[in-house]
Amino acid sequence: MFEWFNIIFWIFSTKSMGGSAVKPSRPRSLGRLVAVALVVGAVGSLATNPIRAQSATARDETWVTDGWVNAVVQTTDTIYIGGIFTQVGPHTGSGVPIEAATGRPVAAFAKVNGIVRACVPDGSGGWYIGGDFTRVGGVARNRIAHLLADGSVDSAWNPDIIGGVSALAISGSTVYVGGWFTRIGGQNRNRIAALSAVTGAATAWNPNANDTVVVLVVSGSTVYVGGGFTSIGGQTRNRIAALSAATGAATAWNPNANDVVAALAASGSTVYVGGAFTSIGGQTRNRIAAVDAATGAATAWDPNANGDVSALALTGSLVYVGGGFFQIGGAGRLGLAALDKATGAATTWNPSLLGSVTDLAVSGSTVYVGGSFPLIGKQARSNLAAVDAATGALTAWDPKANDVVYCLAASGSTVYAGGIFSGIGGQTRNKIAALDAATGAPTAWDPNCGGRIEALAVSGSTVYAGGMISGIGGQTRKNIAALDAATGAATAWNPNADGEVFALAVSGATVYAGGLFRNIGGQARNNIAALDAATGAATAWNPNASERVEALAISGSTVYVGGSFMNIGGQTRKNIAALDTNITTNNATAWNPNAGSWVFALAVSGSTVYAGGVFTNIGGQTRNRIAALDANINTNNATAWNPNAGGPVNALATSGTTVYAGGSFWQIGGQTRHWVAALDGATGAATAWDPKADGGAVNALSVSGSTVCVGGDFHTIGGGTRASFAQFGAGSGSENPASALWRWRRYD
Repeated sequence: MFEWFNIIFWIFSTKSMGGSAVKPSRPRSLGRLVAVALVVGAVGSLATNPIRAQSATARDETWVTDGWVNAVVQTTDTIYIGGIFTQVGPHTGSGVPIEAATGRPVAAFAKVNGIVRACVPDGSGGWYIGGDFTRVGGVARNRIAHLLADGSVDSAWNPDIIGGVSALAISGSTVYVGGWFTRIGGQNRNRIAALSAVTGAATAWNPNANDTVVVLVVSGSTVYVGGGFTSIGGQTRNRIAALSAATGAATAWNPNANDVVAALAASGSTVYVGGAFTSIGGQTRNRIAAVDAATGAATAWDPNANGDVSALALTGSLVYVGGGFFQIGGAGRLGLAALDKATGAATTWNPSLLGSVTDLAVSGSTVYVGGSFPLIGKQARSNLAAVDAATGALTAWDPKANDVVYCLAASGSTVYAGGIFSGIGGQTRNKIAALDAATGAPTAWDPNCGGRIEALAVSGSTVYAGGMISGIGGQTRKNIAALDAATGAATAWNPNADGEVFALAVSGATVYAGGLFRNIGGQARNNIAALDAATGAATAWNPNASERVEALAISGSTVYVGGSFMNIGGQTRKNIAALDTNITTNNATAWNPNAGSWVFALAVSGSTVYAGGVFTNIGGQTRNRIAALDANINTNNATAWNPNAGGPVNALATSGTTVYAGGSFWQIGGQTRHWVAALDGATGAATAWDPKADGGAVNALSVSGSTVCVGGDFHTIGGGTRASFAQFGAGSGSENPASALWRWRRYD
């Protein structure tokens, strides 16, 4: 799916990321918020001591991924993660100056703690940046900042915006700013303003747009503006306007676009326009047009894109175009094209990108491309690439951004990239990786999974992995495998499941597996099985679940099971059950909480079983998506503990008197908590710990000693942009607010 509209979806605030409800009937891992089972209950997985003064700021050293993390398990020295990622990278923040020669971040730069949507060079080796951030290089900067040539933050320049920034342009001693703000530079300004490039103070220039400004271009004495507005500069202007650089008044120029304008480029007597429109300048023009700079009328130039255009760059006789199209200028072009300035026809330049483009920057013989894509020119490139401007061939430049790039600017020997990404310069790790628990950097362990990982468990020198797997550790393995914890090689253990494995737990010499399979370990086993840890053969234990098993937790001789089943262990049991490990058939105990809907997560602490999912009743009581169940009572066993989650709970973990919960909720324990929370084990009230995840869901939690690890599909957590994985320590190891510069370290 082409996703260029990510660059302006936030303009209209029609939906928030992660706001949709989980649909239990939908296969998990295929939708943004479809919950993923947490593997809890392996022997030793529950800490016995409470965590000391848990920090809500993520450890800055810990690396991040470029895709979902569905499973996390820890040992004393190592954190194992699994999911659908393809790389892990250092946490660089969301705005990074990158060497044009090497593709590496420059030696030192100010780390940005939030989304960067706009960037322009200051002409002296530094940069102006704008977006959604609140800190740069440890210094408070609300949504806009000036970075000096040495990588530090300009201490004197602080316009302090209320709102956000989506566009920047600089002309002489003036910085023009567009976005969705209402105050900037000490003055009330609606969505567009001009600032002193020296002091950051707002000038008298005040066009007063009535809706978001997405793009700005300065040409001579004119400021061209595009976005979603219908009034600007004192006049009715639909989504595109020309403003006097002196007064801010709208000129007579009025192309009148019928939908959002997201890209502009001016050249001589022509203004090139891209966006989502189908009519502009009095003519039908699909998403791209050339408009006469004097009259505002559309010229005959008509490349006719069949998808949105989000980026334009001019050089010589060419217009480089990026977006979400697959046909433009009369030819098939995937997201990226070069058009003849005279005719609008596509040239032979054809890098063929899989995904969508959000911004372009041309420097000399190179076109830099940013967006949301895994491939370009039939080669792997993660969201950021460089293409030869003449031939369309991909260069070796490969910074490996771990999420979407929103803006690019080239100056001298440096390319500044901004976006929602949180890591640049990653290492390839396909779906599974090991991180050093102390440093947060990846170890050499690299099983290289084909497919996806949904569950992990560790026992001694073996790491067990489950999911939708075709090969791992150098061997063909179907959906379940055992890996050497030292080398990452697959062992001879090979149960060969014929369907996906969602949950794993280890007890002694037995590996318990749950999922959506019919055969495993050489035997017919419906969705749940016990496997010999030595041979991989299925034991005689056979609960025969009627539907999928999503979660497992072990306590003594009891296996607690959650999922979407109606029958298990020879008894009617709705979505949750307790099974006796000593009985081979008809092994469901009398314990019967009878959950009203799916159970995704389980954790056991003493005589209490914690359950999470999408249910609204369980254990004979109304309980919204999270509950505590008495393990010693056979019926009606919900305790008074009732955090009342406002959305699905996908993951649970316990430590001492604290219960950690993750999912896609926005409220839990009587407090606003986004996707992850710590709950008092006695009262169910949310504690002060509040990492504030956003952008998807939390799918996995693991607690070991004083460390809490969080995995999922989020973009921000723990005080900044951080993709899909975060590590929290006990009041230490987080980013030092006084640190001015992030320094690049090689991990070869």
